[in-house]
Amino acid sequence: MNATPWDTLSPEEAELQYNPQRSAPDHQAVAARRAPVNEAALATLRRTPDIAFGPGALHKLDLYHPQGTGPFPVHGFLHGGYWRAQDKRNFAFTATELVKRGVLVAVLNYDLCPAVTLDGTVASALAGIEWLIRHAAEHGGDPARLTLSGHSAGAHLVAAALATDWAARGLPAQPFHGALLISGIYNPAPAMRTTVNAEIRLTEAIAARHNYAAQAPLCHCPAWVMAGGDEPVLWLEQSFAYARHLHRHGKRPGVLVTPGHHHFDILDQYAAPESDLQLVLQRLAC
Repeated sequence: MNATPWDTLSPEEAELQYNPQRSAPDHQAVAARRAPVNEAALATLRRTPDIAFGPGALHKLDLYHPQGTGPFPVHGFLHGGYWRAQDKRNFAFTATELVKRGVLVAVLNYDLCPAVTLDGTVASALAGIEWLIRHAAEHGGDPARLTLSGHSAGAHLVAAALATDWAARGLPAQPFHGALLISGIYNPAPAMRTTVNAEIRLTEAIAARHNYAAQAPLCHCPAWVMAGGDEPVLWLEQSFAYARHLHRHGKRPGVLVTPGHHHFDILDQYAAPESDLQLVLQRLAC
């Protein structure tokens, strides 16, 4: 069996490379700095909260509505948290600039480890995306202009959506107009070498089932793979490996590494109208 980049790492180096909180020690300060921006979004945007897309407590999404009557482009955002943390309410700020541009934005929750394994996390995220495809029109959205973005574990879930056979679910085979994947981990296997695995409980079989750097992408929409220049080199390599994977399957993804950003403050770009991230979203027509 070929050696992988993480096989020879010491436990300390594995944590540094594959546990973003170790490589960005100011992550709590970043969250605290962004909290007022997020609270302002919650207070000012027109929101329909906690729409259920399944029976579970976390099977809910929030819709953020633009002015007017539509039909609007639709954008779905999936948060990070290494598949075991965070909540949609903390990411209202991702909707602000998009809503200003006339986009209907959905911020999704999904089942978290350790209450479920990664199998359940992926299944619930796909159920939320399926709800968007089926029901966005009922809220003024245009499902033919549905785009997705996700950060960290959320980028992995977007990759899962791109590898899903939507026609087998009775939906259009090509339901997405574009996708932006930010600072993702597309092969979960390295996480097994970190302390995070105490909560996410990966096994080799589970990691292999959800290795989207190995599964053929079935959706042919434009895709961008983005990461921060200050992220650890082996975390960055996950983005490069996934971009190469898309390229091998006939896709031509955009690849963008933004200098001066690490794993957490890269999300500040959602709140900056002229940021690289927002320019990419505009190119994806959202």
